[in-house]
Amino acid sequence: MAKSRQNSKGCGCGCASIPFSVMFLILAGGIWLFTQRDNLDISRVLPSGLTVEVPVLGSIQITEPSPTPSPISETAPPQASPQPSPPPDAPIASPPSPETPWESKPIRGMYFSRYQVTNNASETTIRERVRYYRDRGINTLIHGVFGNGCAMYRSDVMQAKLGYDSCPNEFEDQWLEWLIDEAHQHDMEVHAYFEKGIKLDENSPMFDKAVERGWIVPGVDRTHPGVDHYVLNVGIPEVARFFTDIVVEFVEKYPKIDAVQWDDYLGYHAELPGQVDRTPKLTNFVQTMIREMREANPNVSFDICHHNPYWAKQYFAADWESWDIDRAFIQVYGDENFEDEMGYVIANDGISITERQLHRLEALVNDPEIDNLLFFPLSGQPQEMAEDIYELVQEL
Repeated sequence: MAKSRQNSKGCGCGCASIPFSVMFLILAGGIWLFTQRDNLDISRVLPSGLTVEVPVLGSIQITEPSPTPSPISETAPPQASPQPSPPPDAPIASPPSPETPWESKPIRGMYFSRYQVTNNASETTIRERVRYYRDRGINTLIHGVFGNGCAMYRSDVMQAKLGYDSCPNEFEDQWLEWLIDEAHQHDMEVHAYFEKGIKLDENSPMFDKAVERGWIVPGVDRTHPGVDHYVLNVGIPEVARFFTDIVVEFVEKYPKIDAVQWDDYLGYHAELPGQVDRTPKLTNFVQTMIREMREANPNVSFDICHHNPYWAKQYFAADWESWDIDRAFIQVYGDENFEDEMGYVIANDGISITERQLHRLEALVNDPEIDNLLFFPLSGQPQEMAEDIYELVQEL
């Protein structure tokens, strides 16, 4: 027993009093903590440089492990490019409104007599007039430029053939240039209207010379009651050349004009005296005029506004279906056979009506087979007719 006490006394650290199983657990736990220090990251919970007294093994210094180099390349990962800031809120554009039946008609044209520019109509007046009709839904101005044997512009052809260069009315020389320019600024067209065609009345500055030179067909044309007309004979080469030269001169003088239009005054009424078929000579004249006009200015359309083809050929010697025209509009200025005319209107390029047919406007506008609408103010008041049309269209 004494020997035992002596041996334990010589141990020095008191280890003899600690059971061996406890010492084994402490030793194993310490070794396990030491080997798992990287995984457990003990440094996070123990202060740096802490000395742990482990029995038997003595002091173990736990230090913060150095970071292990990563096997992955040290190149910095790519940074996402900065996204542009969204623009400030902007109003969302509304989709364009669909076209109304009225707006779908490519030509919505109003006729104007050449006298609309007399009395020295100013540039301001002419440009304001264009905008007025634009605001009323009219997109084509069919304006008189020649009629009753004289031009409403300065014509070298007239000066050479007749000794005067224009109608005697007062007008500004640039009126048509202003009209075309303003119309084109608003996506409108200008069609040159050759009023009265090959017919004259006794007030024409050309009348006396035409009688003297034998240019007039015998008889009086009373197609329109109350007005006596005299018809020039285009079978005479000098007469045919005069009109052809006038048209060629015009499209060269005004190269931006959109179209030239003639009407039912380009024809010979069947009631003129004599059993003479003037159809072949009239056809030859018109074909030649159109061909030379296109050679002078191929950008200009040659149109007519005439009776239906049967009526025109039968009663006016106007076989316009053989003239090689660009567009044909059918005049329907009476109500008697209005419905019968619709087949011709649909087969061609549209219809021309007067104030007397405005009660039919809704049906014409809503008929998709009718391409274009022209309006001829018999009253001579295109502004009033345009206002009436505008009000009717608003009600559709």
